[in-house]
Amino acid sequence: MLFLPRLRAIGFLRLKLLSIYQLKQAHAQLIVSGLNSPSLVAKLIQQYCSLSNQQSKYHNAQLVFKHFDKPNLFLLNTLIRCSQPKESILVFAQWVSRGDFEFDDFTYIFVLGACARSPSVPTLWAGRQIHARIMKCGTTSNIMVQTTVIHSYASNKDMGSARRVFDEMVVRNNVTWNAMITGYCSQKGSACDALVLFRDMLDDVDGAKPTDTTIVCILSAASQFGVLETGACVHGYIEKTNWVPENDVFIGTGLVDMYSKCGCLNSALCIFIRMKEKNILTWTAMATGLAIHGKGKEALQLLDAMGPSGLKPNAVTFTSLLLACCHSGLVEEGLHLFYSMSKFNITPQMQHYGCIVDLLSRTGLLKEAYEFIMAMPIEPDTILWRSLLSASRIHGDVSMGEKVGKLLLQIHQEQSSLDVTSEDYVALSNIYASAGKWADVEMLREDMKVKGIENKAACSSIQTTSI
Repeated sequence: MLFLPRLRAIGFLRLKLLSIYQLKQAHAQLIVSGLNSPSLVAKLIQQYCSLSNQQSKYHNAQLVFKHFDKPNLFLLNTLIRCSQPKESILVFAQWVSRGDFEFDDFTYIFVLGACARSPSVPTLWAGRQIHARIMKCGTTSNIMVQTTVIHSYASNKDMGSARRVFDEMVVRNNVTWNAMITGYCSQKGSACDALVLFRDMLDDVDGAKPTDTTIVCILSAASQFGVLETGACVHGYIEKTNWVPENDVFIGTGLVDMYSKCGCLNSALCIFIRMKEKNILTWTAMATGLAIHGKGKEALQLLDAMGPSGLKPNAVTFTSLLLACCHSGLVEEGLHLFYSMSKFNITPQMQHYGCIVDLLSRTGLLKEAYEFIMAMPIEPDTILWRSLLSASRIHGDVSMGEKVGKLLLQIHQEQSSLDVTSEDYVALSNIYASAGKWADVEMLREDMKVKGIENKAACSSIQTTSI
């Protein structure tokens, strides 16, 4: 009598997409039939966790798990692996508090993976607690567990802890090196550390070799740091191995991006042309390179060339193309490009509006830039207004500069969440000074003194030697 319901439940669970109603049917049939196969129950947990409704999927997956008086470790790991990051950490914490359950390496890998997928201060704290438990339990010898610890710390921007774990490891594999190098590349200002670590990887006594992921990360680091010599050496390493940039879309795109940002546009174009396969990232990298070098018209030609490939530009591609128009002073083309975004079902974001404001401001069309900002369907940020304020000073438009400067100071007063700095005061003061309005300059300085705003000295740095 129970044979048919069992088959029906198993048949449901084999489907890829199930509704909440179908899942509850299968769940009920498994309970009635007494079918407690861990593999089937794990499948039910996976299906519940794949639902779009955040609350119901976690609640129902927990119900399945709690149905068992003594749930096995396989089901617990399944629940941790398939749940959303916060729920995964919560489930793990609940079972830690019980104190009567022994975890395995997979448990730690899955919960640390959850910490990596949801970076935040509480998640970093949770990751540290989990790491302490791993050390206490003596499971530090598992290379995958240690690698996941590194990934968790790196994702939560604690590169110091990640590096300590890395340095203490006796044996490392490709994934370990990639986790550390990727972590450095994802942190602002750590590109140099990534490049140094890559050199160490090439001398690794355990024989770990760079993968395509490593190469892409290192090319990104070289482009961030603007180190052409290092980027060219990486290219040379690629040529000596089995990788063929023309056939590998990710490595090819990385080389295009690196050469573009390191000042070798011709090398970037050469690789781009030779590539047999290009994705939207490749086209965007090339468009960005042309934009950086002021090749506005050539960048716009990429949009036409992209058509036959079947690819459509995305929001990032349009940002690169609009930047190209800015650097080349192509006002008409830039405006046409901006208003054509709707044809590709792309809604302009703040960065796109910023490009147009910059384009109009650079060419002295300050009134048009002001009207464009005022007509925006979204609230303009202070960066847009500062761009217009700076352009007003450059073009000597005191009237526009005063209007925008006062507006910025008003925004600071109305939005207490914004940090009041000397930047806007100084910019407006410079505009008054250039027009000889010394009384207004003095009034601004007095206002700064009353509000306790100090004019901070600027500083800059430049690299004079290669890494």
